[in-house]
Amino acid sequence: MSSILIDTPYAGLTPELILQALEQLDLQPTGALLALNSYENRVYQAALDDKSFVVVKFYRPGRWSDAAILEEHGFAYELAEQEIPVITPLRFAGKSLLEYAGYRYAVYPLRGGRWPELDNKENLQLLGRLLGRIHRVGRSGRFAHRERLTVEHRGRDALAYLQQSELLPNEIKHNFVAAVAPLLDTIEQQFEAVGANTLRLHGDCHPGNILWTPDGPHFVDLDDCCTGPAMQDLWMLLSGTQDEMAAQLLTLLEGYETFSVFDYAEIQLIEALRGLRLIHYCAWLARRWHDPAFPHHFPWFNTPRYWEEQIVTFREQLERCYLPPIRLH
Repeated sequence: MSSILIDTPYAGLTPELILQALEQLDLQPTGALLALNSYENRVYQAALDDKSFVVVKFYRPGRWSDAAILEEHGFAYELAEQEIPVITPLRFAGKSLLEYAGYRYAVYPLRGGRWPELDNKENLQLLGRLLGRIHRVGRSGRFAHRERLTVEHRGRDALAYLQQSELLPNEIKHNFVAAVAPLLDTIEQQFEAVGANTLRLHGDCHPGNILWTPDGPHFVDLDDCCTGPAMQDLWMLLSGTQDEMAAQLLTLLEGYETFSVFDYAEIQLIEALRGLRLIHYCAWLARRWHDPAFPHHFPWFNTPRYWEEQIVTFREQLERCYLPPIRLH
C-alpha cells in the first residue's frame, strides 16, 4: 500500500467517485450527498432518482481484511435472520463487500431514528431483551478474523504506540506512563480474576449506535464487532452514580436474562472496560492524526493541556477500579 494512501487514505474519495461507485451497482443517484458523522470510515447519505435514500460506507484502507469485513456482514445477517433489528448491508449480485477505484465499500438502506431515552425503565428492559437475543446468537458461533477484546490489544499495545509517538511530549511522557501503567496492571488483574467467558459482540454499543423510532430501536454500525465479555455491550448504557448504574444494570438484566444467561462476576469489569476504552481512545486519535479530518474535528488533541488532563483522568479511573463493584439491589 502506498504511503500516500496510508497518510491521506481518503484523498481520492471525491463526490464523483462516490457517485460512480453507486452507478456501477445500477443505482441512480441524483448527485445529492450528505456526509454523515463518521471518522474511522467515510459514510454518506445518497439520494436516488426514485426518491429513496441509501447510506454508502467506505472502509478505511488497511484497517480490516476482507475476511474480517465479511464476518461483520455475516454476523449482521445472522442477527437479522432471527428478527433482531439491525441494519444489514444490501447485496448486489450476491455480494455485500464491494470495490471501486481501490476503495472497499458497502451500501445500506437508510433508517433514521433518535438516541434512546435511557432514563426510561421500559426502554432499558427492551434493550436488555434485544442484547440478550444478540448475545444468544453471538454464543452460537465464533469469529475467525475479528479482533478479540484483550488488555494486551486495547491497552498495552495502545500505550506502547503512544510511548513511541512524537505526539506525546517528552516532558509529559514519564508522568503519562506512570498514570497508565498501574491502571493497566489493575485492569489485567480484574480480567484474570473474573475469567470472563467470551462471545461475539456488537462491540461498540453506545447510545449513538442505537436509533429509536416509533416502531422501537434498531442497532447500527457493527464495524467494531469483536469477541469479548458480555459486559462490553452493556456498560456503555450505564451512567451516573454507583446506585444509579446499579438500578440501570438491574433493569437491563431483567430483560437480558429472558434470553441469555449473564455471569454476574462480570460486573467487576465495568470500570476495567471503561479504563481500556479511555486508553484505546488516546491511541486511536494519535494513530489517525495523519488523516486531515482528525486535526479538523479534534483540535483540542495534541496539546499539552490535553495530555495533562488525560493523566488526571487515568489516575481517577484507577481509583474507580479500586471501588467495590456496584451492587444490584
